[in-house]
Parts: sequence; C-alpha cells; structure tokens
Amino acid sequence: MRTNRLLWAAAGVVVVLLLAGGVVLALRGGSDEPPPAAEPGAVPSALPTSASPAPSPGADITGPLDLLILGVDTRVSIPDWQPHSDAIMLLHVDAGLERGYLYSLPRDLRVDVPAFAKNGYGGGRHKLTEAMSDGAKVRGTDKPNVAQGYELLARTISKYTGIKEFDAGAVLTFNGLSKLTDALGGVTLKIDQKVVSQHRRPDGTARTLRSGGGGYVGPQATYLPGTRELVGWQAIDYARQRYTAGGDYTRQRHQRQLVKALLTKAEDAGLATDQAKLQSVLTALGDTLVFSGERTPIEYAYALRNLAPGKLTMVGLPGGAVYSGGGYIGEQLNATGRGFLRAVANGDPAAYLAKHPELVHK
Repeated sequence: MRTNRLLWAAAGVVVVLLLAGGVVLALRGGSDEPPPAAEPGAVPSALPTSASPAPSPGADITGPLDLLILGVDTRVSIPDWQPHSDAIMLLHVDAGLERGYLYSLPRDLRVDVPAFAKNGYGGGRHKLTEAMSDGAKVRGTDKPNVAQGYELLARTISKYTGIKEFDAGAVLTFNGLSKLTDALGGVTLKIDQKVVSQHRRPDGTARTLRSGGGGYVGPQATYLPGTRELVGWQAIDYARQRYTAGGDYTRQRHQRQLVKALLTKAEDAGLATDQAKLQSVLTALGDTLVFSGERTPIEYAYALRNLAPGKLTMVGLPGGAVYSGGGYIGEQLNATGRGFLRAVANGDPAAYLAKHPELVHK
C-alpha cells in the first residue's frame, strides 16, 4: 500500500514514527495486556459477548515501509531565506514491521532534480539540499512553503534511490527537536569524537554572526568524547555540526545516533503506560504537528509498535567529494553505498549488509 503522505512536524516524526507503540497505547488509554483474572468464586459482572473488538487503527498497514525524515534549517530571522535540508535520513522498515534500517544521504549529494510545475522550477543537476529550497519557492512571494519543498525533495530522492514512493515523511526544525529532547528529560549520548560548535556558546546562547558574514565569533560550546547527558539545545547543537573531523559524514552519523537515543529514552520513560508523561511530551510540542493524508500519525505509530531500539540498524553510506574546474561542487556515494540503496529499493537490505558489514555502525 503506497500512498504519498506528508507528515510535517517539528520533531513530531520521533513521536509518531519512531516512538511507535507506546504512543498509541497511551493516547488510547488502553493496553495490550489481558484484564486481571477474577478471584475464585467471583460472579462475572456481565456475560461475555460474541462481538469481536474493532481492530486498532493502523492494524491494516503492512510492510515494507519507507519513511523520509528531514531536518531543515529555516533561519526564520532572515525574511527571504529559503529552507535547506541539512539532515536527510531514511528509514526502511521490513515486511514484518519489526526491524528497521536508518541511513542518511549527504546534504551536498550531486543529484538530478526534476522539474517542478507547481512553481515553474525547471530542474537541473544540483546539491540534494537545494531541492528543498527550490521546491519551497512560491511565485509572487518570498515566504517559503516547506510542504512544497518536501514534495520536490522527496521526488528527487525517489529518482536517485529507486524507491518508488515514501509511505510517510517528516520535516523537523532544530527548535522542535530540542523541545522534544527536553520534554523527555534530556538524552544520553555516547560522544565518539571531539566536536566544537559553530553556533552556540558554552552557556547555550547563540554565537554572534561575524560582521559581513563568513561565520561566527565568540566562545564555543565543546563536546568531548564519553557518555554524556545532554539537554535539548546541547543534543541538537552536537548533532548539527559538520565543520569537524569527517565533515558531513560524521554529522550524519551523529544525527542517527541522536534519533536512536531519543527512541531509547522514550522507551525507558515508559510512554506506553504513563499517560501523564506522554501528555507532557505532546504539550511541549504544541502546534508543531501538522498531518496531511488519509492515514493518521497514530495509525503509523500502531503499525510500528514492535520496532524497538534494539531492532534499528544504523547504516553509514560512504562517499567522497566531487570537484569541477578545481572547485568543490558536492558529494557522491561510492559503489558500495549506491549498492545499499539498490538493495533497499529491491527490499533486501539485510542480505546486502551481511556482505558489507562495514556499513553498519555498532
């Protein structure tokens, strides 16, 4: 069942698509556990009925599923800024909806962006991140349409990967994901290398934009290797840095680590059984969740109720820089990375990873 859905959310994707079953049960106030047994000699309060309970919404959703998760730099302080997608993650869930593969595409990946009739964009070969900004442009105004940008970016990724269509997708802003992290009480991350922030001071305030552009000035927040407890702004700041050893490929790895850590934190928090705790998470997100389509977020959450953190494989796709005329023009995946994309499109990533275990991040 392939329908083109847009789940537009500031961090809502983690709640809806990745926190899985706990969200559904808490929202419905129910449980999959059977009722307690009656005491010996007790009289039943009512005779059993022959009517079968209605199936839970989303019970008919079948796999495999392909989901698109985008982190967007909106720069709302700049009036005419068009959104760029700085984080591009894809989640493939197998036919049984119990195992998933989370992988990333470089923001600067050189791709063929198709023409887009909605705003007259003619298409061309560009960086993948630019598909979001080119699609988000609206004729006659400088105000971007993020949902429209998502549509062109999703089409571009489908064309590049061979995935015919995404079952659901999400656009996340850094602020929304930070709010979600704080609502969960912070997150535990195993920092794997020293990262120095381009954007934040040690106290969390924004660094000052250099006069005339070209970077920032002032003291920098620094994240040292080791297991750390991070609050929302720290977790997002750490995961968004690409001017560090390994560049954007390192940033992709850190973003996947954060998603998995949030999933683990939500599972540990017991959202499935603590309705008040779940409500605090949803309240923190406010009106940042907008859904369009025939199926609801809750239906997808129910469908993915068995996708636990331990069943989520994180995959890194290797690549390198592309130059033209002596200048940098973007990135390209190598043959092994492109082979994984073909395996996903053909529905068999597990067999490919068995032959290429170096792609799996432990």
